[in-house]
Amino acid sequence: MSAAVPTEAQDLTPVRTDSLAGLLIAAERPPRPGALSACLTFGWRAMLKIKHVPEQLFDVTAFPIMMVLMYTYLFGGALAGSPGEYIQYLLPGILVMSVVMITMYTGVSVNTDIEKGVFDRFRTLPIWRPSTMVGYLLGDALRYAIASVVILTVGLIMGFRPDGGFVGVVAGIAVLLAFSFAFSWIWTMFGLLLRTEKSVMGVSMMVIFPLTFLSDIFVKPETMPGWLQAFVNNNPVTHVSSAVRALMDGTSPTTALAWTFGWALLLVAVFGPVTMRLYNRK
Repeated sequence: MSAAVPTEAQDLTPVRTDSLAGLLIAAERPPRPGALSACLTFGWRAMLKIKHVPEQLFDVTAFPIMMVLMYTYLFGGALAGSPGEYIQYLLPGILVMSVVMITMYTGVSVNTDIEKGVFDRFRTLPIWRPSTMVGYLLGDALRYAIASVVILTVGLIMGFRPDGGFVGVVAGIAVLLAFSFAFSWIWTMFGLLLRTEKSVMGVSMMVIFPLTFLSDIFVKPETMPGWLQAFVNNNPVTHVSSAVRALMDGTSPTTALAWTFGWALLLVAVFGPVTMRLYNRK
């Protein structure tokens, strides 16, 4: 069979792409997103992950409720005479403990995205480099706020009555969220440094448990041995807990607030640059 011969009707002229390429080059490119816009976008991404996997909210709903009920009714009578008296002291501390403990999931999320290869795509985007990390932290701030509302609701039902009123409660939560945002930078560093999410969770719990339990969350430091008081009184979680408790009680925690914000600035100043250095080299 003979090969087909092109007819006059067939156009064998190669398609020229010069004009199309010229149009693409000449077209005005979209403006580069600003730092705030990029951070909010990645924060919205973190919130969408919660929307599609609502089971992630278990640790900010069921876990705090269990903690409040268990510690109030187990130790309230022995430590304060009655659960109603003890919850006035305990609830601000449990609020701090619950939020501080769930900050580790920021590092777990970072590590998970690295394993899935999503971070490789983020690094190629023309955006402000820290916006990816800040987005994680902004998204997790919603989780902290949800945990705070859940704990306060349960506490009010159980008899917690903050003398500071609505303003004191909101101020206490704001201080806690600010500290938790700074504290989360530790776990973003571990999320980039360690190879698996199980390693991130293991290291996080080794740090969080001593900081939360060796503090004034459950009892006053005055009841502890002198050598233990030295650690508890200089524990950042103690400073945060004292500040939140005082604000909800309607008193002025000047010293505790100064220590809390000092710790927050120190955490960001130390672990922020380390995190970004690891991120750029990942």
